[in-house]
Amino acid sequence: MAFPKVAKVMIKRAFILFLMVLVATYITVIVANAGGYIDKIEISSIKLKISQTVNGNPAYKGLSLEERQKLIDKLSQIEIRSRGLDQPFLIRSFRYLWKAITLDLGRATVLTSDSGSRSVRIIILERLPQTILLFTTATVINFFIGLFGGLYLSRKFGSFWDKLVIYLSPTSAIPGWFYGIFLILIFYTWLHVLPPGGLVDYPPPTDSIAFFLSVLKHMILPLASWVIASFFIGIYSNRSFFLTYSTEDYVEVAKAKGLSPRQIERRYILRPALPPIITSFAFAVVFSWSGAIITETVFNWPGLGLTYYRAIGVFDVPVIVGITVVFAYLIAATVFLLELIYGIVDPRIRAGQGGGL
Repeated sequence: MAFPKVAKVMIKRAFILFLMVLVATYITVIVANAGGYIDKIEISSIKLKISQTVNGNPAYKGLSLEERQKLIDKLSQIEIRSRGLDQPFLIRSFRYLWKAITLDLGRATVLTSDSGSRSVRIIILERLPQTILLFTTATVINFFIGLFGGLYLSRKFGSFWDKLVIYLSPTSAIPGWFYGIFLILIFYTWLHVLPPGGLVDYPPPTDSIAFFLSVLKHMILPLASWVIASFFIGIYSNRSFFLTYSTEDYVEVAKAKGLSPRQIERRYILRPALPPIITSFAFAVVFSWSGAIITETVFNWPGLGLTYYRAIGVFDVPVIVGITVVFAYLIAATVFLLELIYGIVDPRIRAGQGGGL
């Protein structure tokens, strides 16, 4: 395909993905704000704070109740107008949408960063590395376990280990955080060998190596919970992929040509199976960052999942919208990159030729 045509197709797909981000973000703005209800709460909060300030200020003690109320109403209207809360919610919602899309995430209403900042951007940037560290590590481990385990079982079709994995694959329906509770009970409550949660020992070690080892120790239980939850289903899924491709006609032709089993696996089974495997891995990485709410809460892991949970609990709309729009952009970027990668790992797939967006 000529470069201009490829560029045209990719620009079109990028535009469609951006529209999807736009729609998802706007829905989040509406839901997080409860259709404008949270703004009404904020207006009431503004009036209450100004009322407390005026009534508690000795300079206004000489004013009558009516004069003080007029002053409160005037100051409240000034503050409400300065925040744009005097406009209809439909107009405000589009203003919120524009700020979110341009990553002008504003300030949190309740939550703060560890440094005390209310900037949503700082809160996200502060918590994202912890989430990436834990859940990207878990996803990479699960990816290689599923890849090599599935490839091994595809060679041992019908064996004892193959049947065992099939029978145990339904255990992956149990979420990782549930396994985490049992791991805490075993290794913390009973054996007292591992910490139940947190990022690092308190007080944190000052030595860099000791700090790294402390973080590593705290990662063991949450990491193990996610690996256990995905262990059997990951192997079973990849085993099914490899078995499907191993029955294709071109594999039989390769066998007839006398190619070794390793060559057949590498050229005719692994290569065509890579697109769905890469897709699964890429989305697993991105969604692990947003789907870690309960796991981070169980292990008190200071990442975005725990921040998201706390923001929902206190109706901190800027934080909820900020985290959501960041994930939306990450997912859109992942889809866009996958479109490019497909053409590399599988020559049968070309941009603009069927499928895709």
